[in-house]
This record gives sequence, C-alpha cells and structure tokens, in this order.
Amino acid sequence: MFDGVLFFPVTPFTASGQVDRGVLAEHLRRGLAAGPGGVFVACGTGEFHALDPEEYGEAVRTAVETVAGRVPVFAGTGGPLPMARRYARIAQDAGADGLLLLPPYLVQAPATGLAAYTRQVAESSDLPVIVYHRSNARFDAATAAELARHDKVIGLKDGVGDLDRLSRIVTAVRHELAGTGKRFQFFNGMPTAEVTVPAYRGIGVDLYSSAVFCFAPEISNAFYQAVEKGDAHTVERLQREFFHPLVALRDLVPGYAVSLVKAGVRQRGLEVGGVRAPLVDPAPEHLDALRRITDAGLALVEDTTR
Repeated sequence: MFDGVLFFPVTPFTASGQVDRGVLAEHLRRGLAAGPGGVFVACGTGEFHALDPEEYGEAVRTAVETVAGRVPVFAGTGGPLPMARRYARIAQDAGADGLLLLPPYLVQAPATGLAAYTRQVAESSDLPVIVYHRSNARFDAATAAELARHDKVIGLKDGVGDLDRLSRIVTAVRHELAGTGKRFQFFNGMPTAEVTVPAYRGIGVDLYSSAVFCFAPEISNAFYQAVEKGDAHTVERLQREFFHPLVALRDLVPGYAVSLVKAGVRQRGLEVGGVRAPLVDPAPEHLDALRRITDAGLALVEDTTR
C-alpha cells in the first residue's frame, strides 16, 4: 500500500527517438532521493500511449532495476483490450509490483462493459490493479463497489474531478468492503493534483500523484509537508504563487500536462528529449514562463524553510 507523494516519471528519448534507459535510470535515482511513496512508470506522464511493447518493457525493467525494491513500482496499461492484456503480462515479466489501468481506446462504454474490461485485464496477469477513473472510463458507485471486491483490484485513481460522484464511489466501496479486511486505496489523479488536494482530502482521498515531483521535488515535498502539518498559509502561498500559474500555463495547449513536465525536467538539467506526436513540445515563450514559475516556486520553498 502507498503513503506519501507518488512519482510518475517521464520517459526519456534519445536524439534518434529511442527510449533512453540510462537517462531514465538517472531520472528515477533523482526522484528516489526525494523520497516518493511509489513509482508509476510508463503511465500518462510517461507517455504510455506512445510506447511500443518493446519500449514499454525497457522502461518497466529499468524502473524495477533502479528502484530495487525501495518503493512499489506500478506500470501503466490500457487501450485496446488485447494490448492492455499484453502490456500487463510484459509488466509482470519485467518485475513490476502492479498495474495502473488506463482507459480503453476511444469508445464510450456502459459501466458493465468497463467492469468486464477491468476484470479481463486484471485476470491476464498476477499483478494487483489500480483502476483509473478518467476520460471515457467513468465508473458509477455500484460498479466501483463491485470491482473493489475483485481480489486483484486494490485501488481507484480519480482523474475526473467530479467530487460529488467520487464521494459516492468512496462511500459505496468502503461500505462494500466493510468487515472483509481488504485494504483499498483512493488516489487524486488530477493533472497538477496539488491544486485540488484540500478538496479531495475533505472526502477522505489523501493520496495523490504529483507531476511536479518529476522536475521540482523540492516544491512537491514542501507542499506535501505543509498539507500534512495543517500549514494552511504555506499551502495557499504555494498554490497562489506556483501551482495556479502552472495550471494556467498548462491549460493554454492540450497535452501540456505532459510536455511541460518533460520540459521542466530538461530545465533542471536532465536531457530527457521531447514528447512524441501527437503531443507537442512547449513554445519558446511558454518555456520562459515555465522557468519563471519554477524559479518562483523554488524561491518560495527556500523562503519558507529559513
């Protein structure tokens, strides 16, 4: 089970477009030094959508070898059902501790279909599964509660942001599992999750993924510690002076939730390459804005720790 900030590394590419395992290992080592509660490799921030099976396997193996059991390593899977099942088996063979199940490809499906998709992917490997409630994979409370009973489904990550629906899901799942002894965790998986952390905590969802951890773990950890200590003043300052400006920049162009993070890693001194199509790398003026925002966040952290 998880505790603390969750690290979703980017997937570095060489100048010729190959997965750069050496740079990925260094990216992971830097992240591990900052103390994450878990590593989620080849997921949304790691451009799962753009990796072929061989590249995916390389990324997961690199993460497993580099992390070396210090924290759990979960790998992304999803998309078309046959591919999701194949990636699940690759992740198991590479030594991953579990899976984050991203939405199926494109189609809109009823809750019963989403449940069948989840079960079939879960049953294709021995790994535990966290279901990603996002985009075209939106679960209702009854279906979430049903899936929570599956022995391999251990969590639900929310990327929708509908707190009314999520509150009902949380309540239904906890009621369903009451007395069973099964542990089940909920995750805030919104882009730039720190903006919504106080609201999610209000309905009992404490865990969250931090894209900022990839390139500015100092800021991510300072925010986490402020939340844990109930330091509302620091939480508000970090949101106002760093996270809210970052979200405003992120929202300018679709896909910036990934490409800005990758650019941030480059700006902090690690050459991870750009993003693959259909995502686009940030425009020069947006890179300048990102640097200013990051510098402001780092300065604020330094100021609050004096």
